[in-house]
Amino acid sequence: MLHGARRVALVARTAADVRDVIVEGESGILAISPPGERPVWEPSRRRVTWPNGAIATTYSADVPDQLRGPQHDLAWSDELAAWQYPDAWTQLLLGLRLGADPRVVVTTTPRPTPIIRQLIAAPTTHVTRGRTLDNAANLAPQFLDAIVRQYEGTRLGRQELDGEVLDDNPGAMWKRDSIDAARVREAPPLRRIVVGVDPAVTSNASSDETGIVVAGIGHDGRFYVLADYSGRYSPDQWASRAVEAYRTHRADRIVAERNQGGDLVERTLRTVDRNAAITTVHAMRGKALRAEPIAALYEQARVSHAGALGSLSMLEDQMTSWDPSSDARSPDRVDALVYALTELTSDAPRFTPPDENYDF
Repeated sequence: MLHGARRVALVARTAADVRDVIVEGESGILAISPPGERPVWEPSRRRVTWPNGAIATTYSADVPDQLRGPQHDLAWSDELAAWQYPDAWTQLLLGLRLGADPRVVVTTTPRPTPIIRQLIAAPTTHVTRGRTLDNAANLAPQFLDAIVRQYEGTRLGRQELDGEVLDDNPGAMWKRDSIDAARVREAPPLRRIVVGVDPAVTSNASSDETGIVVAGIGHDGRFYVLADYSGRYSPDQWASRAVEAYRTHRADRIVAERNQGGDLVERTLRTVDRNAAITTVHAMRGKALRAEPIAALYEQARVSHAGALGSLSMLEDQMTSWDPSSDARSPDRVDALVYALTELTSDAPRFTPPDENYDF
């Protein structure tokens, strides 16, 4: 090991990520080591040992207590922006105390989480960026064509394709600091839970995602965002994911937009669960007008995102980057969030039949 490093920590989001990316991955330690310097990998002991005696131990950021106590003089932290528990980073730094020059290498998607922003601002941090196109020779042309065509020139593209760390969009309706300030690790008992769904019109590689967001209202009158099941799915797939969210969270209702699919939206959901309570909504107002009352709830600190840090990261990225005055792209996750919270903000409890349709 260079510079005399003898005790190394290898940390990734999960134990599987450490094994599959850092150690055994195509660009992992085993693959890039020259034949005469190839280390011995002992998975059962979570240990990598080099011929010169240097030892690396693998850790999962999902289990912060693994890092409480061990000491190191070098660490590799992969996808730090996706770590659910900030305490894992804290414990890693507290143990990085061996030798005269302890160091940590962080490889990550540059999401502007508090840890990433603090790290970049630190005078001891050296930042190196890599663009997706810099690695074009190792990527499938079909992948590059689809991804670049869809995201090039967008804020998400600047983050994901160009490696930029972006702060909140000045024109966005939500601010990351206010979301973080109201965040809770676990939601209290809830009196009503709904699943908001914004179905995509098509399901090819360049399609929008289908937004599927779960939210509830507590007996304390506050709103809680519980989960984000959004993704790029076929109709059968998004219906299955929506019903999965409905069942997993024991939701009271699925609220789905029917603007593009009409009655087909409800019929698709019913092929998965014929007895699910479903409301379809016809969105007559613009996206910004629909979102304004929900953004106001956030400004009043009445909405909390529940769960570990990072569990709603893609939703939060969209919330803090979407500028309704200049961005014509469909904010699928935001739309699903708006549908769910709008349903929960009913003025008073009311009886709803098994099937219901309305405009708003």
